[in-house]
Amino acid sequence: MFTSRHCYLSAKLATVSRNSSLKVNFGRASISASLPRTPLRRSMASTTLQNHASLVEFGQKHVTHGLGRSVEAVMTKGEGSYVFLGDGRRLLDFSAGIGVTNLGHCHPKVSGAAAAQCMNIVHAQCSIAFAEPYLHLIEKLLPMMPDPSLDSFFFWNSGSEAIEAAIKMARVITGKQNIIAMQGGYHGRTFGAMAVTKSKTVYSEGFHPLMPGVYTLPYPYWHHHALPPSTSVDELTKLSLHQLSLLLAQQTAPRDTAAILIEPVMGEGGYIPAPPAFLKGVREICDKEGILLIIDEVQSGFGRTGKNFAIEHSGVRPDIMTIAKGLANGFPLSGVVSKKEYTDKLKPGSMGGTYAGNAVACAAACAVADVFREEKILDNVNARSEELFTALNALRTNPATKEAILDVRGKGLMVAVEFASPKGTGPYDPFTKPNVPEKLASKIAKRCQEKGLLILTTSVYEVIRFIPPLNISKEELAEGTKIFAEAVEEVVKGI
Repeated sequence: MFTSRHCYLSAKLATVSRNSSLKVNFGRASISASLPRTPLRRSMASTTLQNHASLVEFGQKHVTHGLGRSVEAVMTKGEGSYVFLGDGRRLLDFSAGIGVTNLGHCHPKVSGAAAAQCMNIVHAQCSIAFAEPYLHLIEKLLPMMPDPSLDSFFFWNSGSEAIEAAIKMARVITGKQNIIAMQGGYHGRTFGAMAVTKSKTVYSEGFHPLMPGVYTLPYPYWHHHALPPSTSVDELTKLSLHQLSLLLAQQTAPRDTAAILIEPVMGEGGYIPAPPAFLKGVREICDKEGILLIIDEVQSGFGRTGKNFAIEHSGVRPDIMTIAKGLANGFPLSGVVSKKEYTDKLKPGSMGGTYAGNAVACAAACAVADVFREEKILDNVNARSEELFTALNALRTNPATKEAILDVRGKGLMVAVEFASPKGTGPYDPFTKPNVPEKLASKIAKRCQEKGLLILTTSVYEVIRFIPPLNISKEELAEGTKIFAEAVEEVVKGI
């Protein structure tokens, strides 16, 4: 049977040359191959503690400055809930590749399916013919859809591309132009996706003018309405729906509005679940005004919130749904799902892409769907979620840390802790606490790394997000939350 190690071998053999050699061990067997004589190839073939620093320096010099990193290190291996760095560190991974490796690193069934597909056909171009894994994946996803109307699929490579396709589809299907996006929403960095991304200005700074026809609605998040964290979801829902009514009356008329784009759990904006009543209210307005509802499940989908898709918590029907990240557990794959009645309005050739719906990625995604069922992943998510919230809420009652915490929120294993700030987002931010340390989130994340836990910040606020593998064990979760609690207390105390 093929394993993830076969994938590693294939990658090494792809650059074979007669100039130098490399030996790869597979248990009892070993295979020798050649690599070009370049400093980079020699370094990558033998990443050790001695040359790790020089390899990092090489990357800092030659990888575009437009990329940011959480850790200045080379990640050499992933195994289950852990990653290994070239400097010898092993970190418990609560980032899951930003919500991608939902089944942990190198799950044997997923990596094995991809390796087997590599020996069949790697590139079955979607504009030339059907690919068997592409069709099998649709077959496996149909029963998982949040509504039976979602029966027409297009697979692409990334979440940003899926958003681009969804916007194109909405405009063609409705014959209208404008898109309403959410304040704080994140949908990608490509041109159209960047225009509807409202979580941080860094994603679009310097790239204007952006795609026109985009309007912004306050998400039902207490910050957006300058209300305290204790504000009820009913009040936040009413305020945001009122703002939507004003938006349609003052800025973009329904006859000009193609779609409303929402993350059912806001991702980069701070891991904020949308109240079901808000989503139902938006659905009603969309139905009344002939506007499509696009649900972005790129980060919140595939079990992350305890259901196959986060929109299921509300019972609301999407007109178009975008998927990616956890879909293929690390292989580049995204999708746009709608109903055939709508997609029949698209002209053949209006959708496509050289690598769209790659056969290897689709084979991996088929295995992901199988693992979800066979290993009862959703049961584990819901069990671990209770333990995670219990551990995090304990920090809100701890005398040493409670004053520094504004909020603990999320769904399933898509969870966040928001910390207080002495300055906030500016001089008019009403939720500042002068006595807490500055930049708490980034300091705590760094301390966690030092203690063996990889965890990420998010949003313009002081937020740390928890995105562990969905099959994480009870013991691994306890290990991570213990490290986090220690780091919070140490940083808050200034230790």
